Amino acid sequence: MHKGRLEAFSDGVIAIIITIMVLELKVPHGTDLAALTKLAPVFLSYVLSFVNVGIYWNNHHHLLQAVKHVNGAVLWANLHLLFWLSLVPVTTGWMGENHFAPWPVAVYSGILIMAAVAYTILVRVLLTGHGADSHLARAIGSDYKGKISLTLYTLSVAVAFWQAWLSLALNILVAIIWLIPDRRIEKTLAPTP
Repeated sequence: MHKGRLEAFSDGVIAIIITIMVLELKVPHGTDLAALTKLAPVFLSYVLSFVNVGIYWNNHHHLLQAVKHVNGAVLWANLHLLFWLSLVPVTTGWMGENHFAPWPVAVYSGILIMAAVAYTILVRVLLTGHGADSHLARAIGSDYKGKISLTLYTLSVAVAFWQAWLSLALNILVAIIWLIPDRRIEKTLAPTP
């Protein structure tokens, strides 16, 4: 099965997710900066979620560059990832509207954990279909970034009820880790001189 439809569908769903998030930003009621200040928690939640969804889109794109074919298991694993990403707008809005209260932050972090688990499952299913000596397997390697991310997301849920700001800081740290370009797949696929 060719991967083109999987890529197109995933791109479309992710674009809709980002669109839904931006539609949750309401026009300020007032003409001064104080009107904007009231929207700060909602806007900051949006920025964090936009970056996170953007990171998934970017990594998904790079991941599929090393993929030669997909099968039914890959399609289901990809839908599993898209399911968890589709919940990001709801938790983003809940977290921003409630000024980063512990429960919304914990649930948001939980959704990020589940998206990371789903992405890990997608990678594992793809690796199963491509073999241990494939370009994909060489590019993924030990996946230290993925393991660190899952650990930090788990910590972020655990500390959300104690210090919600620390939970958010851990989520931001994961985003920063992934914002640093990950060239594993590009290096593996690059032609050797």
